[in-house]
Amino acid sequence: MAEASRNELESSGRFQKPVVTEILPAGRFYTAEEKQQQYYKKNPFHYNIYKEGSGRAPFIRENWKNRKSDEQLRQELTSIQYDVTRNNATEPPFRNEYWEQFEEGIYVDIISGEPLFSSKDKYDAHCGWPSFTKPLRRTELEERFDTSHGMRRIEVRAKTSDSHLGHVFDDGPGPDRARYCINSAALRFVPKEKLDEEGYGQFTRLFE
Repeated sequence: MAEASRNELESSGRFQKPVVTEILPAGRFYTAEEKQQQYYKKNPFHYNIYKEGSGRAPFIRENWKNRKSDEQLRQELTSIQYDVTRNNATEPPFRNEYWEQFEEGIYVDIISGEPLFSSKDKYDAHCGWPSFTKPLRRTELEERFDTSHGMRRIEVRAKTSDSHLGHVFDDGPGPDRARYCINSAALRFVPKEKLDEEGYGQFTRLFE
């Protein structure tokens, strides 16, 4: 399985250099110290600093973004999800999935699954779209100056999937006045009861 995986990656042409990961017979296994077990859950702040500083997170963003082909995305996403994330469309206000939802949980990228926002930071901005005072991980968002439709705005995109999410404005209630106005179609909601089950256990602490 390991050899097949390496061969598939090698033939995909994703990397300009050959894949040189060495595959060896399994040897003796040593259990890590208890403090290292599930470290990303026990110390998520330090783990995320390591993930960024070591170059792992930037490498993943650069080499694994848009893993799915356009054809796959067209099959997996609804028409509005595709138009919003790939064509920078905007869904109708007050007629989208999450604008008035306030159940506890997190909102992840509909394409990559990367955590983006928490219900703890969600509020009703009376604009008809989900609004947040801050993201879960600022490093996962990219902001771009947007002059489309004759307006001057700051677009918010997800780095891993390069998806259009929405815009950020400076009329929010938080200390930095940020209001992340996000399309529901770019998000998937994971309720707090399913965080562990879906691999987002590190965020359960937000709701304790």
